[in-house]
Amino acid sequence: MKVRNLYCAMALCAGSFAFSGTAAAQDVFVDDAVSVTEFTCDNTNHYFSNWRDNWFIEISAGANQPLVERGYLTKGHSMKAVDGKKWTAAYSVGFGRWMSPYIGLRFKGMYGALHWNSPNTFEEAATDAGWSHSKHASLTLEFMWDMFNSLGGVNQNRVFSIIPFIGVGGDANWDFLGRGKKGEPVASNCLHQYPGNMQQYYGSDYKSVQWTIPAVAGLQFRFRLGKYVDFFAEARAAFYADNWNNNVSGNSIDALVQAMGGFNFNIGGRGWNTFNECNYVSQIAALNGQVNDLRGQLVDCAATVAALQAQLPCPEVVEKECNNAPLMASVQFTINSSKILPTEDVNIYSMAEWLKANPNETIDVVGMADRNTGNTEYNMGLSKRRAIAVADELVNKYGIDKSRLSLYACGSNLQFFNNGDQNDWNRIVMFKQGEFEPNAVANGEVEKIEY
Repeated sequence: MKVRNLYCAMALCAGSFAFSGTAAAQDVFVDDAVSVTEFTCDNTNHYFSNWRDNWFIEISAGANQPLVERGYLTKGHSMKAVDGKKWTAAYSVGFGRWMSPYIGLRFKGMYGALHWNSPNTFEEAATDAGWSHSKHASLTLEFMWDMFNSLGGVNQNRVFSIIPFIGVGGDANWDFLGRGKKGEPVASNCLHQYPGNMQQYYGSDYKSVQWTIPAVAGLQFRFRLGKYVDFFAEARAAFYADNWNNNVSGNSIDALVQAMGGFNFNIGGRGWNTFNECNYVSQIAALNGQVNDLRGQLVDCAATVAALQAQLPCPEVVEKECNNAPLMASVQFTINSSKILPTEDVNIYSMAEWLKANPNETIDVVGMADRNTGNTEYNMGLSKRRAIAVADELVNKYGIDKSRLSLYACGSNLQFFNNGDQNDWNRIVMFKQGEFEPNAVANGEVEKIEY
């Protein structure tokens, strides 16, 4: 647009008459331009997700074996190993969320019947040795660690993972019953068959329901079946106080080992957004260059003001054309994504404000992809989706008329940034003025998007 120095000169004349005793060229103060040429950054990838993502539900079934007090199989022979026939069915459900690619939290509910060799006395073993059983249910809070993501790097599509876990919770054990060799109820074994005689056989410590606080540890082996479903096999052990099976003798800790298998169903989104501050070094450098350019223009303006002051009274009016400052903003994306990061909203907002302040201006919205990933055809489609995502934000969120936007997709045919290994700087949408690369459009390197 055109502006006239007459207005500047008139303002200087008025200032000179009003402050004739103090006005001089040295009254204009210009700060020295500061250039920053070196940048340091933390090259660590930081992962985050929406709170609605990475929830899961588990269902599983398997077998469990209690490790508790053992009596005598026959008179004079103590049982030295857990009877393998005492494995029984167990069932579980779980609900939780992965807080990061490394750490998860879940609630795990377990239910099943338990069988174990009766803790008979030496004398009873001659005639009454048998087995006992009960029912138990538990609810535990467990912390999970994705060992492969932590040690081998985050990979959202990894097929196999090993996940150690630990936890603590509550357990109820009830419906105690004892059986002899032939399956008949036996008073010395039976913990619930003869409630009137419990004090006689077991003393004041007998309870119809035993409440304990177990500690849990184990390993989960997870196999990815698809985007929303995993299969897992799990080996776990729970450790209880000695009264867990209503019998206090021998070792001070009872235990329960379990082998489970089941399915994990993911709820909502599955995956992580990533942020690395080193990806934004180029933008910082561009903004710093723009600041230095503006400071240089300020120095030039100070020299012009001084020259005009030296020509007082006001010189003859001379027309001079002034151009808008160049657009240098850009919107950066993560690999293989057209989703606008929250940290990039400020650049789109700034462009919308510039367009509102310059209602006669139009801009080009140019989508790009980096050459080091993807093929030419895929990158063209990816850059097109990125340009459309940014244009939609300007139109729908900030009310910019879409007739003021021209959209282009470069794919990886054109690379604005060629800085050695930093080709990922080209995962961007650039804002430019004027018809964008007409020769490139004609040659098919750049596709103009109908919007």
